Amino acid sequence: MATADGNGPSRGGVPIYETRHDGDASLSQTIIEAVASAEGVDPTDRDLKLYEAVDLEALDTLFERRSSDDHWQFEFAIDGFLVVVTGSGHVSVWDS
Repeated sequence: MATADGNGPSRGGVPIYETRHDGDASLSQTIIEAVASAEGVDPTDRDLKLYEAVDLEALDTLFERRSSDDHWQFEFAIDGFLVVVTGSGHVSVWDS
């Protein structure tokens, strides 16, 4: 889980992969690419089964409808990783 200051899992450490959503694609595509990069696989070659872990459409909608003063963080576990997504578009992948 995240620390109170929002800097990642409470046990400390550094993420194995980080990126910032640039808006060119959906936030869910950024998440798919981040998890694939953390695993060292091509996102098109791997069935990440993210839809079994999180409703990516709902997360896309939450991100698209955010206001500039919204501060939120969403976390979910997938394939041995903890994925942390913030309202500012920061995506980090941690070993879980």
